[in-house]
Amino acid sequence: MKIAVISPNPTHLQTMRRVLEAASHAVLVMDGGKSRMRAVAEQNRPDLMLVDGMCCDPQELVQVEYVTTHHPATAVILLCASHSPEFLLNSMRAGVREVLPSPAPDGALQAAVERVGAKLRGRGQSQGKILAFMPCKGGSGATFLASNLGFQLAEQRRVLLIDLNLQFGDALSFVHDGTPASTLADLSHDISRLDASFLDASTVKVSAHYSVLAAPDDLSQAMEIKPEHIDAILTLAVQHYDFVLLDMGRTLDTLAIKVLDRADRIYPVLQATLPGLRNASKLLAVFRSLGYAQDKSELIVNRFERSGAIGFDAVKRALGSGVILRTVPNSFKEVNDSINHGIALALEARSNPVTRALAEMAESLHPAPAEDAKNGFLSRFFHRA
Repeated sequence: MKIAVISPNPTHLQTMRRVLEAASHAVLVMDGGKSRMRAVAEQNRPDLMLVDGMCCDPQELVQVEYVTTHHPATAVILLCASHSPEFLLNSMRAGVREVLPSPAPDGALQAAVERVGAKLRGRGQSQGKILAFMPCKGGSGATFLASNLGFQLAEQRRVLLIDLNLQFGDALSFVHDGTPASTLADLSHDISRLDASFLDASTVKVSAHYSVLAAPDDLSQAMEIKPEHIDAILTLAVQHYDFVLLDMGRTLDTLAIKVLDRADRIYPVLQATLPGLRNASKLLAVFRSLGYAQDKSELIVNRFERSGAIGFDAVKRALGSGVILRTVPNSFKEVNDSINHGIALALEARSNPVTRALAEMAESLHPAPAEDAKNGFLSRFFHRA
């Protein structure tokens, strides 16, 4: 959540910031009292506002009632050193969610914030799915598959692709020939401003329903992106997009593992070569050590040729009988032309076998409604006027 903390006590501010950021919330701290509530609500639009040290005069609740009335999407929690039963009753009437002691014990603060978060999540629509694409070996084609699958899913759903190959990411260039005005590093740098509008403004619009949040241009900026930044961005993104696709690098660091923990499905991408199979086996072993269920991952064998030296059955034996496998055929020339032109393959070669394989994958992720079965995704996609 995006949380604004207002307090005249610098120690309280820093303590609450530490506790909330440890739980991966985006936190904005403001030195002051009730007079700042209105401006913070209007300028920053937080999901939750924690206001410390204003629990003596019932007249102070006028400021609270203004925020809860004019900004109903912002929940308010008050922190009071002492308060009367009358003040507590009037606080609830003014729209306050909870009243906590000041300073609040860490556990009590965390529990109250989680209760508010649960209510906010329940109030919204069903959350989008997070799909993570990870190459088993350099050149496997993970970025191409993630970026082009996103384009096809966006025919019917809102899609966000986040480039998490932080040092050498170029996912945007696979489907768009422009330069991003803002990147993941810029969004992370101003994480306290994070809301739906800021996230949307930080992306590049590839199509009406397809947006890309680009990786940093400057390698040094990548070092400033923290796991808690990505966690906050994902928490917001799944509330506003049907699918959040992650194009990841090969590094399994703290940030990557935190992201993979949140993913609904992980797609390791490999080619049917011995190095690809060895790396895929290592990656699956890591997933097992992290406690992931076997069906959390689905391996994609890219540029697959049935007449190749290593066939489908050999791949299956090498990786284990319980592994879920999907193949994407080889179409090197047209895929390469698509990448070099910075245009989604579906726009350049709609009947290409790779385009069809990705359309089938999109259909499996977003099946057509029963009443529309005869005119499902594949039919709509390939026969669009």
